[in-house]
Amino acid sequence: MTVVWVTGNSGTGKSTVCEVLQARGYVALDADEDGFSRWIDRANGEIVMDPPYPVPEGWLDRYGCVIVRERVEALVEESRFRIAFLCGSAENETDVRDLFDATVCLVINEDTLRHRLATRTTNPFGQHPEELAAALKWNPRMRALYESRGATIIDASKPVTEVVDSVVEAVQELSGGA
Repeated sequence: MTVVWVTGNSGTGKSTVCEVLQARGYVALDADEDGFSRWIDRANGEIVMDPPYPVPEGWLDRYGCVIVRERVEALVEESRFRIAFLCGSAENETDVRDLFDATVCLVINEDTLRHRLATRTTNPFGQHPEELAAALKWNPRMRALYESRGATIIDASKPVTEVVDSVVEAVQELSGGA
């Protein structure tokens, strides 16, 4: 039916949105938690089985988080008769963009980003200076990048129930009210 990529910068609330969608009865998967993404060495393509934490200086320049096309293809096949959400971010998402019927990008301002990354307890990414610098570098670029790709942009600084309502409404509009 409809497979939706819910993306955004680190700290925008992708995993939280995923959890709320699940609680509302939707098929919603977290790319980080459900085997859709992995870290690779950009120099040779090797999979990193156990990424270091905290990451050493320069690590994020060499290694990247990528999405596994075969896993997304399987989700598409499994979701032929229902809406499914895949929530995450990956540097190679252009390799799988053709598999999604819609993209929703969650955006937040820098102050909200700093606060969320500093205080979240479910995922330590962004609390180390190297990771925080990467997140701050990407944050202002996200809206323009995804607008240029035709994504639905959602202000994720609002309460999570409002954010999820906006995600669902956007998808229902795209799928003709389904």
